[in-house]
Amino acid sequence: MAEFEIDPDIRKAWTLPSRFYTDEAYFNLAKERIFAKSWQLLGRNEEFQTLDPRTLLPGYLDEPILISKHEGDFRCLSNVCTHRGKILVEEAISANLIRCGYHGRRFSLDGKFLSMPEFDGVECFPSEADNLTQYPVAEWRGFMFTSCEPAADLKDFTGDPDANLAAIDFDSLKLSSPTDYEVNAHWALYCENYLEGFHIPYVHKGLNEIVDYGTYKTELFRYSSLQIGSDDNGEIVGRYLFIFPNTMLNFYPWGLSINVVEPIAPDRSRIRYITYVSDESKTGAGAGGDLHRVELEDERVVESVQKGIRSRFYDRGRYSPTREQGTHHFHRLIAEFIG
Repeated sequence: MAEFEIDPDIRKAWTLPSRFYTDEAYFNLAKERIFAKSWQLLGRNEEFQTLDPRTLLPGYLDEPILISKHEGDFRCLSNVCTHRGKILVEEAISANLIRCGYHGRRFSLDGKFLSMPEFDGVECFPSEADNLTQYPVAEWRGFMFTSCEPAADLKDFTGDPDANLAAIDFDSLKLSSPTDYEVNAHWALYCENYLEGFHIPYVHKGLNEIVDYGTYKTELFRYSSLQIGSDDNGEIVGRYLFIFPNTMLNFYPWGLSINVVEPIAPDRSRIRYITYVSDESKTGAGAGGDLHRVELEDERVVESVQKGIRSRFYDRGRYSPTREQGTHHFHRLIAEFIG
């Protein structure tokens, strides 16, 4: 029997039950069945191409990974020694090989086992299990993604909205200073808030003066959704692409901001916030003009929801058929992946 069922008809559907956001068992289950089977953003291809060929970088996932460059290509590898499980690379370094600081096991930059002291006489050694696991890596519009066990190809997660992003000049994007936020709320609550413009008139007074709420629209795809906001003159002021389960790409006239939501605990999440600028003359204006203020407004709301869903008088809610299509779609994907 399925853990959760979300009716495909939004007019009949009820939201996810509150226990999904409060029960640690579901939090851990989501890591295994959702995050391990989806694609996670690593960064822009060009950011890795400028690295020294021998550079090793710790990764960004809950699962320890490292990124290395080997013969001109970068690899995404397990960052855990196959001997006793120690983390191999703690910070960015330049090296010809990977060496464990615990007992001296060595690996090549493509993850192959090289040597191990004091192991003479060990039978059936080394084997494939002594190599570092290599994760699949895929590229979309210059962005590199990786996954533990992807449920589908990256193009299935990102491909459908491409036509709506034809006007975006991805090649001109230049990395600005990244930052992190921590929010005292479940990762899915943060995503749900992002996936609907329903709250804009009530939560974001400044943004509501820029975006024409009446023309705000949402388009749904297999593993993604796209929200489009326009001003009173019909000019698009923001495109908001969500890639399931936790990656948000926000396109503005000045460039792109990205939110990657990382689960820490059932009631705590880290928001990895990355900005790419293509036209500095347009920063500070429009829908993407004061992102920090909008972020704090969103955080206050989702932290309040995190407290409210613990009430014995709340379990599930209903959806607005005209405004919460994205949230309904998100919940159906969660139910699908959880099984």
